[in-house]
Amino acid sequence: MSKRAVLEVIALDARDAVAAQAGGADRLEVVTDIAADGLTPSVPAFAAIRAAVDLDLRVMLRLSDGFAAGDAEDTARLVRAAGELRAAGADQFVLGFLDAEGGVDLATVERVVAKLDGRPWTFHRAIDHTADRDALRKQCEGLPGLDTYLTAGSAAGVDDGLAVLIAEAGRHGEQGYEQQLLVGGGLRLDHVPALRAAGIDAFHIGGAARPGGWTGPVSAGAVGEWRRVLDGR
Repeated sequence: MSKRAVLEVIALDARDAVAAQAGGADRLEVVTDIAADGLTPSVPAFAAIRAAVDLDLRVMLRLSDGFAAGDAEDTARLVRAAGELRAAGADQFVLGFLDAEGGVDLATVERVVAKLDGRPWTFHRAIDHTADRDALRKQCEGLPGLDTYLTAGSAAGVDDGLAVLIAEAGRHGEQGYEQQLLVGGGLRLDHVPALRAAGIDAFHIGGAARPGGWTGPVSAGAVGEWRRVLDGR
């Protein structure tokens, strides 16, 4: 029998976090400003979620929309934010930056990761916007703490990226492919059987956990439906 799949849910506040945990989430991605696809939360917002649930929390490190880190001052702000969140008890993170050519901005990634004390982190969907997915993975190989790639297989979402996801799952264990594949970005319940059959065991939902849309809270019932499907119940 395949092992229990990881279900990660985006949480904007403590109410979201409590509902996600009640529905059976294993982990939360903690962000603010979903209109910009998720930015770094404040320390008080992180602390409120940390106090509300006992789930693993992966905290976003991203200060503006898009996948560029910005200028030197922006990078310094990002590094400061990472340090402040670590000091507040954050111990898992989400990040990823591209340069103007669409390759990984390795210098910025390394600067931020250096503040994380080797803690685990996810390279997020910037990989879906890179010029060369395989090159990005190989360039990031060996970065301390990198254990997960959040990806839809395509910038357009899982519908377009399904074949890429299945192919990458088949390369698990190769150089650059040791990390867990966390599938998210237009993910629907009807994608799950093919992804599970390919050996993928981690899933990330945002809007799918909110029947009322992003203006409404996470629904424990919606999360519970995902939990049941992932568990084959």
